Amino acid sequence: MFGPSTIAARRLLKRTVIQGGLEAVSLMSKAGVMQNAGGMGAIFTLHHVRPAVHKDFDPVAHLTITPDFLDASITRLKADGRVPVALEDLPDFLAQPDQPGPAMVFTLDDGYRDNDQHARPVFEKHGIPYTVFVSGGFVDRTHSIWWETAEQLISAVNEFTFDFGNGEVTLPTGSLIEKYAAFDRLHKALACAEQDMIVSRLDAQARTAGICPLGIVDHEVMNERELSALAATPLASLGAHTISHINLAHVDTARMHAEIEQSAERVARIAGARPQTLAYPYGDSCAAGPREFETARELGFKLAVTTNPGVLNSESLSDLHSLHRISLNGYYQKTRYVEALVSGIPFARR
Repeated sequence: MFGPSTIAARRLLKRTVIQGGLEAVSLMSKAGVMQNAGGMGAIFTLHHVRPAVHKDFDPVAHLTITPDFLDASITRLKADGRVPVALEDLPDFLAQPDQPGPAMVFTLDDGYRDNDQHARPVFEKHGIPYTVFVSGGFVDRTHSIWWETAEQLISAVNEFTFDFGNGEVTLPTGSLIEKYAAFDRLHKALACAEQDMIVSRLDAQARTAGICPLGIVDHEVMNERELSALAATPLASLGAHTISHINLAHVDTARMHAEIEQSAERVARIAGARPQTLAYPYGDSCAAGPREFETARELGFKLAVTTNPGVLNSESLSDLHSLHRISLNGYYQKTRYVEALVSGIPFARR
């Protein structure tokens, strides 16, 4: 078992390596290297969009970008000739024999209130359509957001005693390094596993510490009225994102099917029409695979998105229920990094 200082060093090293890679790719792209790697465009993943606020302990800072960065990114992408496309219109766009330019498609996961407060004005300024993926359990305040709960709990305690799945262990959380190490331990336990029991334990421990997990959701996520009003605006669409935001690959087939279908029904009641699009929670190869992709197709979704990184290409039309996306990451808020990512160079097959 690695100590907190080792885990912190690895966190920093990973960010440094990624940033260095983005700088290198930016230079390659400007030099005209691999000009065709960008394919037919990109789908972007966002979560929180809100003004920057400094927090000493911010374990999910990568999920937050500022409105200014979003504005600057769209401005840069438009200047590069990229074409705004609504997610549900993407298949028709890709099927055109001659696109007017590479597509830029914007999606936001989880339905955070700041999507309406801070992202919507930026999208409306630029005339950019966008899709907000909605988890029914967040809307109805029946399910918690474990990473938000964990941040508040670990931030508040000097010792974290928790059963990660093999009996209780006690982790020191007095220092900032120790807090990050504890959060990473929790994240690792949840990443590729059945999550219900661990999340239930976390919620119970938070309540014991005076933290209300569902109160966090109520503060952060739009309610039905707000989502309905957002869906009525010209540029916004709502997509399905399950009920409980569960890792679908680690539940049985009946639960997986119900999570997706009931999510579509819940969004339909909010927006007045069944959603055409789906985002798999977490969305990487450990959270969604062929079973989930086939279920999305069978349930009639026009397309579905993962968080596996990559750009759109000629194969995307045959993989409409496992589309890749590019994350706009809070650690790398520079427009040259966005240009580096949409160049497709980081995802080019060797």
